[in-house]
Amino acid sequence: MTRSFSRRRFLALSARGIGAAVLSYGLMGCNINNNDDEDTVAASFAHGIASGDPLPDAVILWTRVTPVTAGNVKVSWEVATDAAFTQLITTGETVTDASRDYTVKVDAVGLEAGTRYYYRFAVGDVQSVTGTTKTLPAGDVSSVKLAVMSCSNYPAGYFNVYELAAQRDDLDALLHLGDYIYEYGRGEYASEHAAELGREVLPASELLTLSDYRTRYAQYRSDASLQKIHAKVPFITIWDDHEVANDAWRDGADNHNDGEGDFALRKEAGMQAYFEWLPIRPFREGDNQDIYRSFRFGNLLDLHMLDTRLLARDKQLSYDDYLDANGNFDSVGLTAALADNSRTMLGQTQLLWLQQQLQQSTATWQVLGQQVLMGRMLLPAAVATQKLTINEYGFLGQLAQLAARAQAGDPTLTQAELDHLAANQAQLTPEAVALLQLPNIPYNLDAWDGYAYEREVLLQTIKQLGKNTVVLAGDTHNAWANNLTDMQGNAVAVEFATSSVSSPGMEEYLSLDPSQIDVYEQAVVGMVTDLQYTNLLQRGYMLLELTPIRASATWHFVDNILSTSFSELPTRERQGYVEAGTAQVVMLPQA
Repeated sequence: MTRSFSRRRFLALSARGIGAAVLSYGLMGCNINNNDDEDTVAASFAHGIASGDPLPDAVILWTRVTPVTAGNVKVSWEVATDAAFTQLITTGETVTDASRDYTVKVDAVGLEAGTRYYYRFAVGDVQSVTGTTKTLPAGDVSSVKLAVMSCSNYPAGYFNVYELAAQRDDLDALLHLGDYIYEYGRGEYASEHAAELGREVLPASELLTLSDYRTRYAQYRSDASLQKIHAKVPFITIWDDHEVANDAWRDGADNHNDGEGDFALRKEAGMQAYFEWLPIRPFREGDNQDIYRSFRFGNLLDLHMLDTRLLARDKQLSYDDYLDANGNFDSVGLTAALADNSRTMLGQTQLLWLQQQLQQSTATWQVLGQQVLMGRMLLPAAVATQKLTINEYGFLGQLAQLAARAQAGDPTLTQAELDHLAANQAQLTPEAVALLQLPNIPYNLDAWDGYAYEREVLLQTIKQLGKNTVVLAGDTHNAWANNLTDMQGNAVAVEFATSSVSSPGMEEYLSLDPSQIDVYEQAVVGMVTDLQYTNLLQRGYMLLELTPIRASATWHFVDNILSTSFSELPTRERQGYVEAGTAQVVMLPQA
């Protein structure tokens, strides 16, 4: 069956929500008829192909052509149920040009639910590689498998995590939770090995203009491992901050400085390039801003992808604003700011939309695909502000406990404990004792901990509706599993967070000794009330598998990103799950 579409036949059936209406692909590339005599130029497919935003009856197909000279390029496409393309389902032609950076998006419609398809593009006799994609299942669904990834930094190392995931043949989709690219200039963040690896960024400068962002996407999409995973499984994506600038919020960013122009124009450029280069379905023609949307996997799962970053987020709080010249910390002032009911991350429109989606859904599971950690990640202030390392805090804390027991005349103190206290008591200086007495505070005010009131509103919604809810997160570059509790300590939902594809995490920020990583991880889990698991060292991805009775997360890691020769690390693989009807993470013993 061949489907032909035109702008005139475009029907704006639905802008948002579960089962969102299919947009005519004429909005993403000018349609042509067989009798068109428009001149076109030859081109190749240097940036691969991709698919994304699957629905039960449609999927976005994407490619980017490289023309031999500037001009219009006529691109044809085919979708079939077999690799030989003898059973064609839909075909068509479109034209792309420099105005969309020679990218092509096709909304292939009229497909069957839960079906694997083959697709390819052609420019004249030049043909792309063949890709596989899959539509969403409908009706009674027994299982869904999703790979979850975030934070792929080109100069930091090879994309071995993409390569590892591409070895799977059982994925229904891949969720990318943001930081698909990074905006930094050459020699900046995570670039220590870029020159030796041949991965210095293009352009060499920080990204500011539409041309800059397009060039960086083109470089990322030249990566063979990224091309491989894109060609194998449909992506469902959202952006985080680095698609525009570090620690971005609605009207600015930490990495947007004086002399770098109008942030609104920079943000617009970053969002336009994102929609050009990612296989994402716009709500309407020309809308490069609205990205939150829902996907229905039959009666098993409703997936809600959220924008916690660019649409409505208020500016992040800063610890610097609560420290005086002598280093004294104003915990009362910070607590009041965190409780401010006017601060938002989602914005009222998106929050109301999400509440409506949750209320109307009848699926067994609700999954929130979003960027930043929702769990309460409260660390001792001395550690969170890096006044003390984790080891120093633990050592001094134990020493202070011994001193308190000795002062109280505890008869159970052993001679070894007394000797240890005598040898080290001089380290319990007034300054050290003061640091130990500081309260626990959020280690990352850019996460939901910095927007506590709105988090509580969302958790109360989930609790009142009684939904089985799993929150997904990226951003931190480390893996986590959290119980999500409300202000009264009631279990409401769980959170599974993925590590990064290549960006460094807490192991670098806190200068952790890799040989002692188990000790650090146990210490952090012990410090954070609702935290059940973390990996503070390796790069990897998370496999989320959902059935009617259980949602399971399995964290997979690679041994290195500085060589294309790599291995999976089975000794670091971990699995946790939550049973339907509960809101408690259960971590399986380490293999």
